[in-house]
Amino acid sequence: MPIRTAYQAKIDYVQIMDEHGVVDEKLVKDTLSDEQVLELYQYMCRCRALDETAFKLQRSGRMGTYPQNKGQEAAAIGAGFAAKRGVDWLCPCYRENAALWMHGLPMHYVLLHWMGDERGNQIPEGVRMTPLCIPIGTQMLHATGIAWAMKLKKEPSVAITFFGDGATSEGDFHEAMNFASTFQTPTVFFCQNNHWAISVPRESQMNSETVAQKALAYGMPTTQVDGNDLMAVYKVTRDAIERARAGGGPSFIEAVTYRLADHTTADDARRYRDPKEVEAWQGKDPIIRLRKYLTVKGLWDDQKQAELDEAAKAMVTEVVRAAEGIAKPTVHDIFDYTYAQLPSELDVQKRTMRTNSLGQAPEQAGLASGA
Repeated sequence: MPIRTAYQAKIDYVQIMDEHGVVDEKLVKDTLSDEQVLELYQYMCRCRALDETAFKLQRSGRMGTYPQNKGQEAAAIGAGFAAKRGVDWLCPCYRENAALWMHGLPMHYVLLHWMGDERGNQIPEGVRMTPLCIPIGTQMLHATGIAWAMKLKKEPSVAITFFGDGATSEGDFHEAMNFASTFQTPTVFFCQNNHWAISVPRESQMNSETVAQKALAYGMPTTQVDGNDLMAVYKVTRDAIERARAGGGPSFIEAVTYRLADHTTADDARRYRDPKEVEAWQGKDPIIRLRKYLTVKGLWDDQKQAELDEAAKAMVTEVVRAAEGIAKPTVHDIFDYTYAQLPSELDVQKRTMRTNSLGQAPEQAGLASGA
């Protein structure tokens, strides 16, 4: 019998705006209006300002370890803008601050999280997202479960989950992808391929030419996109969300971007990254290319940038003040937010602030001598 092809596929790479701010005039018509681009550019700048201040907070001992989002704003904002606030669910990693704020999370909550205050993880009522996820890859399972629930309840909601290229080497990734594909859940898997899993380059942790092709094994529509191109990210994410909302099942998006800063403030990327590589990607900064585009269109200039910088500075001051000025939690908070009715043994601990039996019932002290 002749040999025949059992399977064949291709993966599209989508770019609408290059690093010089030049756009494909045909493709750009199907994306964002100039007014929307202008709004999102200003939003990106404000988010960058807060991100850089968070770095200084850590360096000055006012906050714990912090992972900067610098360089990846277009991926988070483009995808976040494509999702419907209050309708769709966001299941983030920890470099999607901009999308979380866009969907209703108070900006100072992220600072609280990294300050070690659990109230930063208390998602406000009506805000559809899960807390920042530090374990690598577990949020993909959460997103698939939420999407399955939405499907069973017949709600027109989509769950979009964000993760890095390193997370696709985790077992949780494959379990989530397989379940989502098998049960056709309305899930969008959004991979921010920033080329580094802490200090491990993408090429050292996977042998596939792209991250996107991993979705082919699960029969899932998959696309690779310029993750620093706001318009392209918005378009591919919008299309994936619309397909999922219409019953078309899950999709996978590989947003090719770059982590311009260290992995976290506990890392020193100079020890493992080539400075020439970093310099090359600095020229592809999503904020810089968007500014070039707006300037050529006559929608932006140095004066407007200066005004925006001042406004962002004032906004950041207020956000930091809200985080650092929050009232200290009471010890009783440890007990009050788990059970509807506190079990008797925990009620004793709450009243006595002791966990051992002697501390809770001092009269037992005489039992040993009477034995």
